[in-house]
Amino acid sequence: MEIVSILGCGTMGHSIALSAAWAGMHVKVYGVSEQDLEIAKKGLHNKLKVMKDNELFDEKEASRIMDLIVLSPSLEEVVKEATFIIEVIPEVLDLKKGMYKKLEELVDKDVIIASNTSGFMPSLLAEGMDYPNRFVVTHFWNPGHLIPLVEVVKGEKTDNGTVQRAMQVLQHMNKKPVLLNREIPGFIGNRLQYALFREAQSLLDAGVATKEDIDAAVTYSIGRRLPITGPLMTADLGGLDVFSAISNYLFEDLSTDQKSGRVLTQLVEENKFGDKSGEGFYSWDEQFSMLKNVEREQMLIHFLKGDLKLGGSNE
Repeated sequence: MEIVSILGCGTMGHSIALSAAWAGMHVKVYGVSEQDLEIAKKGLHNKLKVMKDNELFDEKEASRIMDLIVLSPSLEEVVKEATFIIEVIPEVLDLKKGMYKKLEELVDKDVIIASNTSGFMPSLLAEGMDYPNRFVVTHFWNPGHLIPLVEVVKGEKTDNGTVQRAMQVLQHMNKKPVLLNREIPGFIGNRLQYALFREAQSLLDAGVATKEDIDAAVTYSIGRRLPITGPLMTADLGGLDVFSAISNYLFEDLSTDQKSGRVLTQLVEENKFGDKSGEGFYSWDEQFSMLKNVEREQMLIHFLKGDLKLGGSNE
């Protein structure tokens, strides 16, 4: 079994650690300050409580999971015995490259260095590394402890052994890794997500419907089907002749905007960023924010319970 260390204790970092520990793995987590580590510890306890309250495991199991996670402000201590390192630091290119330079001075050449980046191409991140063959992207989706998907993206110099080890450690963590045969901006998930978001913006800008009805058109239709069948399998079920015919007349009318839409651009210019600022497309007071975040979390837990029944437990 790989010895996993995680660099970064923010929302994604400690969530990934929770997933690893739930699967029975000892995991060390690096944070730049004691304050950040305390926030991560509180986040872990909060997430474990929610999962326990939803009967994903009992109090004894929650304690066992927490005992498997070591939080530390010492980078050297965290990576000392690691065989598989997951970097989850901010999306700043120079910051990430600086971290890889430090790591290559601290660990053996056969230790895997993986990045949780959601945007940078692996070949770009690996530039300047002494051993780029052991570098790979493992892009977890937020919240990392509830969403199974992890996108595995190899760079130009990533070797097959690195990819195999990444797939194995993720499968051991009870994740659903998907492998990209070649690197591409946005990987798979964000390309699909933002294609839908672009069309939603275009519909809103054109006044076709209200924001509420545009969202409802997704949540009460394709949102109900997508957990079971992705877009390609959905087309198979509906008939490829039908989907081809619709593609042929509809594609030319779909949005091809190259930048953010008019409404989104105006909201950002007005510092209306959504939930984190209190207003965006919607108004986010404390009560509404809590309601929607809890609703989403509960639905993700519902799906996770179904995954566990299909694929076995995390024990």
